[in-house]
Amino acid sequence: MSRLRILLYETPDDPYRNLAFEEAFFLARHYDLTKDDTLRIWRNANAVIVGYFQYAKEEVRMDALERIGAKVVRRFTGGGAVYHDLGNINYAITVKKEILPEETLVDSLYKFLLSGAINALRKIGVEARIENVNDIVAGDRKISGCAAKYMKNTLFLHGALLVSTDLSKLASVLKISKKKLADKGVASVKYRVTTLTNLLGRSIGYDEIVNALVEGYRELLNADVYFDLPSREELLLAQRLYKKYTSDEWNFERAPSWKFKRLIEDIIG
Repeated sequence: MSRLRILLYETPDDPYRNLAFEEAFFLARHYDLTKDDTLRIWRNANAVIVGYFQYAKEEVRMDALERIGAKVVRRFTGGGAVYHDLGNINYAITVKKEILPEETLVDSLYKFLLSGAINALRKIGVEARIENVNDIVAGDRKISGCAAKYMKNTLFLHGALLVSTDLSKLASVLKISKKKLADKGVASVKYRVTTLTNLLGRSIGYDEIVNALVEGYRELLNADVYFDLPSREELLLAQRLYKKYTSDEWNFERAPSWKFKRLIEDIIG
């Protein structure tokens, strides 16, 4: 039986370090600096995370962001901008490609790997489905979006699960085109999305979500799970990448990833 490593490592008050570690643990798995597929569960306290191909100032209302004291961080995967607070629980998984079914790469990244999150939601009483390849929807409301990346034989997927997120803040800081909202038949982004708390009519604790995600992915991968701490290599990679994730060149000028490879070349070889 395979093994699935669980990381609960997070730095909620430092979103730059959280995103640096997100890339670091994927790279560590890809370059075999860690030996097992890994599921990470983590939170940011107050931040907007924009996709790799986005310009922050086109996606975020900077005046609203300043009013609530949030930071903008660009991630290393594609997809759209998301708002994070402590009511948003993020899940990220990196696996070697050979464990996945013989399907197309897109199916492996999204349909298969998102099934672990679907399993988790079912365990807390939410029947959900995948829409638009990378959204998780319950009823007619989005409760999670995700993005992915692959490098040769290693796949990575991460998503933002809306548990009790402040939807008013989310709507105030994200710029969503009127056309996109009209296509969804809603007038405001906060009506397109909802939280698990709203869906279930009860509060949901952090431990409940963690346990559901761990069990959901354990079942999907038929793996023995164990909780672990970040490795020395992961922390070293994250420390080097921190310079990238705190730079305006990365976050606001959309500099490509290759411009920062020198920061970690001596670690990954």
